[in-house]
Amino acid sequence: MHRTLRFLFIVLFVGATVAEKKSQIEATPIITDSKKCRLDTPDCLSHNQDTTMYSHQMKKRESMKYQIIAAEACEPLAQRLQDTYPDRFTFHKTSWEKFPDGTDQITIGGFTPVNFISGEHILFLASFHNNDVTLSQFSVMIALLQSFIESLTVVLPFSPVGTMERVVKEGQLATANTHAHMFSSLPSCGRPTRLMVYDLHTLQNRFYLHGNAIASLQTAIPLLKEKIKSTNINGIAFPDDGAAKRFSEVFHDMHCRHLEIIVCGKTRGDGDERRVVIQDGNPRGRHIVIVDDLVQTGGTLYETGKVLREAGAASVNAFVSHAVFPNESWKRFNKGGDRACFTKFWTTNSIPTVTDQLPVEDGIFEVFDLMDLIVHDLDHYSTT
Repeated sequence: MHRTLRFLFIVLFVGATVAEKKSQIEATPIITDSKKCRLDTPDCLSHNQDTTMYSHQMKKRESMKYQIIAAEACEPLAQRLQDTYPDRFTFHKTSWEKFPDGTDQITIGGFTPVNFISGEHILFLASFHNNDVTLSQFSVMIALLQSFIESLTVVLPFSPVGTMERVVKEGQLATANTHAHMFSSLPSCGRPTRLMVYDLHTLQNRFYLHGNAIASLQTAIPLLKEKIKSTNINGIAFPDDGAAKRFSEVFHDMHCRHLEIIVCGKTRGDGDERRVVIQDGNPRGRHIVIVDDLVQTGGTLYETGKVLREAGAASVNAFVSHAVFPNESWKRFNKGGDRACFTKFWTTNSIPTVTDQLPVEDGIFEVFDLMDLIVHDLDHYSTT
């Protein structure tokens, strides 16, 4: 009798357990895609927490307020920043005067009659278009860092010493090293000075900085990509292998336009003559834009454009982040010039002392404004 009762009890218990497990299994959703997960699983909870944290962090960054001090050449940009983002940026005009003997007589804005500078995040808009103004701006940066500010961010869109980062014989001066020492020797306000530079000619220059300054390297290529969307451009050309290695990957997300990538380079001809040739890609029938970081007198850029036209390109345009154009050499590329081979010549206002002189109304030049990109990069720390 006892054995029979025990057997019946075991059968009933096992049956109830199986039924309970079955009901639990039926109530559990079946996941057919290994990439999907329930919202209450650890992986999804971690992802949601990361997304929420990043969103909170971005809201904090995008609401950060800055007091702007600007080099004289950058004052129009500073004013536009204040007018466009009045809740975030306040521009204080600085007096960049000289004593009769030529030394600086500078009065930094924002200190009187009320001190708006101390304890604040400072955005300094710099332009190193000659040695005189460069030294004056370093004097101002030192004074700001000794004024109990919260942080200093220096926006130097174009580094003019980026091409002088090495020497080939003793006695030559690598001015990129000189500027790096000057930035690195700035006083500390409790955190490093952030130096934002666009399309630095030699990327390794960032490692010249040490101590109290850290380079934040950005690119102006997103402005060109946005422009390409409204044109018939279907080919990207680079004047040399260095430019191709640096910039070609940036255009990979524009595969829907079926861009032809063309790489040019110089080869030695008769004697010491060097000429530009097409090393890779086919420009025939393509509407092309040549991409590089800067232009000086533009000899290589012109030779590249001429070779592409001779190879059957439907049209050839040019883009450089920095239009240096010493001695008004831009005139040679404009309509009627001896190097007028481009349909359009696009650049940015990284060197306003030059681009303010370009004939954008009646000519081939078009200048992209860096302002919104600077704000984006200021908040996100990287250009996407």
